[in-house]
Amino acid sequence: MESFKRKSPEEILDSINKLHRGRLKIYMGAVSGSGKTYHMLQEGQSLQHEGIDVVICAVSTMQRPVTVEQVGTLERVPSIHWIKDGEEQKDLNVEALVARNPEVVLVDHLAHHNRKDALFPTRLEDIRYLLEQGISVITTVNVYELEGITEWVYQLTGFEAEYTVPVDTLELADEIRLIDATPEMILERLAKGYMHTPNPEMFHRGNLGKLRELALRLVAEDVNDSLERHREELGLHGASGAAERILVPVQYHWNGSIYVRRGEQVAKRLGGDMLVVSFVSSKRKLSKESAAFKRSIEKLADKIGSTFEEIPLFSRRRLPRQLIHYAVTHNVTRIVMGHSRQTPWQELMKGSLVNGILKRMKNMDLLLIADRAEQEGERILPTMRQEEGDNDPYHRLSVEEAQAEAAKILRGKLKVYIGAAPGVGKTYTMLREGNDLLESGIDVVIGLLETHGRAETLAQVGSLKMIPRQSIERHGAHLEEMDTESILRRNPEVVLIDELAHTNVPGSLRSKRYEDVLTILEQGISVISTMNVQHLESLNDAVEQITGIRVRETVPDHMMRLADEVQLVDVAPKSLQQRMREGKIYDHAKVEQALSHFFKLGNLIALRELALRELADDVDERLESWDRHESLRGPWRREEVIFVGVTLSENAERLIRRGFRIAFRLKAVWIVTYAHVGERIPERLNPRLEQLKLLTHRLGGTFEIRLVSSRREIADILIAPVEGYSGTQLIVGQSSRSSRWGKAAVVPRILRQARHMDVLIVADYDPDIKLEIDH
Repeated sequence: MESFKRKSPEEILDSINKLHRGRLKIYMGAVSGSGKTYHMLQEGQSLQHEGIDVVICAVSTMQRPVTVEQVGTLERVPSIHWIKDGEEQKDLNVEALVARNPEVVLVDHLAHHNRKDALFPTRLEDIRYLLEQGISVITTVNVYELEGITEWVYQLTGFEAEYTVPVDTLELADEIRLIDATPEMILERLAKGYMHTPNPEMFHRGNLGKLRELALRLVAEDVNDSLERHREELGLHGASGAAERILVPVQYHWNGSIYVRRGEQVAKRLGGDMLVVSFVSSKRKLSKESAAFKRSIEKLADKIGSTFEEIPLFSRRRLPRQLIHYAVTHNVTRIVMGHSRQTPWQELMKGSLVNGILKRMKNMDLLLIADRAEQEGERILPTMRQEEGDNDPYHRLSVEEAQAEAAKILRGKLKVYIGAAPGVGKTYTMLREGNDLLESGIDVVIGLLETHGRAETLAQVGSLKMIPRQSIERHGAHLEEMDTESILRRNPEVVLIDELAHTNVPGSLRSKRYEDVLTILEQGISVISTMNVQHLESLNDAVEQITGIRVRETVPDHMMRLADEVQLVDVAPKSLQQRMREGKIYDHAKVEQALSHFFKLGNLIALRELALRELADDVDERLESWDRHESLRGPWRREEVIFVGVTLSENAERLIRRGFRIAFRLKAVWIVTYAHVGERIPERLNPRLEQLKLLTHRLGGTFEIRLVSSRREIADILIAPVEGYSGTQLIVGQSSRSSRWGKAAVVPRILRQARHMDVLIVADYDPDIKLEIDH
């Protein structure tokens, strides 16, 4: 359908102009030393190998051996050298480059400012000029050099960049690639003398983590913009499943600010952005009191960086339809609002906003916030509670605590390279690091390698020795798996193990490869491994929503938390598709099928955003574990206990995964409850209950079964305290239409009885959602 759409005159003109304009690619990193120049030069070598005319100018290798090596045979156009404050500076020789007229020029430091008599005052303007001459440019920038980010960076780290570029420079780029580097990696490079820094304060571990998270979130926002444009072009509406977007509908009332504040807390903890909207009748003039509340809400929304919008209200009866329409068109994933204050009789006579939303919502959740200020006298922003044993150097460890700490000391180090999809270069990068360690005198072997026939990957094996696989006979066939016992006998310092999510052949000593990895770590052997974001257990539903494919091989999220380092290998979707077409990922026979299914552009953009946001959250969790004040999302200030109510439907796993992700972000205890009507559980239900119990335990929750005599008691059971815990949030699934408003319907009873707690209603997922339009 898209190919038959007629382009507007403006679109035609823009397309013609792009034909003659050079292409701009930006490598972004958190700080100097993250590897931007290395990867830029590596790409230059690859392009030259393909017959592209590539030159370099004003590239700073800092005499790092591995970076200098990447210059290779690339032609250098001499830069213009000058001195500022005793330090040598390099300007682009723009006239020489235009005269040379290469296809591509590689240049460092996008934020550089030129000497006074230069053709242009900044490198950005140099690059714009080269692009207009049809010369493509690949360049580098650090996140703290982007205007709009600099003030935030200063508040977080106390560091101020000397030179900056407008933040909308990223919009000029045809491609942005994030070079992710963990604080540990940066500090190790600094300690080995591979880099120097004039700003030692920036290279504090906490500051490196903050800048890394900023870079991840900034690129994720850019990816989200491109994803929304792509979905609009395809005529798709509603949330993609890759990012959270919170909508807070408010009235001009005293509690409006409370809901905005709570919405902000939820949005921060879930790594999403927030919209605030008010539907107001144009026939009624605001009272002085309402006008004052409106001003306070506008001021608060502006302060927290949220969008506020006032929408004309057609009629109160149509408010649910208007609200859902607004939510779908703005890609909202969760509506946050207060509980209904109406009695059942008032709801019947006047209509209920909550009930109207529940009837219409699809692919978005509804979070009803308890008004604790009224119920318990709780402040809007409660004081931070002190963790037991926090910052207490005199706390004596128990025997169990001492054993746990000793096990951590003896355990090997785990590093995981994570990517958005197959083919981004995780294995390639893992092998390259393995060879670097080997050259440093570390005993490194390959435990399991999957090259999938990729020549570039195989070439990176270098001097690394490989542990032979073990052969397992099954049904007359000989299958191969990683030989964990041979690795343990060989006892290297580090072992490289590909595809962490792999399921072993039935009959193996351990069923999953990550279990083999845990065994190896326990023996003091360090592991470097790889996985894709779609293999994280808690993201299983989001990945299915994005791609339409249910991933069968998963890794529990605790493996991410167990890892000492998690590093993203980032590749732009169009570049990944091009690699696919060139046969660098799969055989040529599989290319078209892959590009029309999992590797569709929209899927790859969404998965990339998912990977960026997931890793940004992981970085924030680590910052918070080092020091709760370091977290960019801010500390979660209340002790939460989350109950998840499930049935035996297919939606149960989705609710459990959602419960885990929310509980983990909020640092909450979480309990999954199945309420069964009857005196005992029939034998035929046990296998299904065992599945749900295993998933809950795998994600770190508690699973319990409660018996009730009738459906009317289910709501009471879900709300009641359990094992001494009083719930602060209840998560339930959206009722089916057939049972939603019957006498025994559970959700309406919960909404009436649980107004003292937050209630999250998880909507059914419908891939064929239709947008409701008001006329």
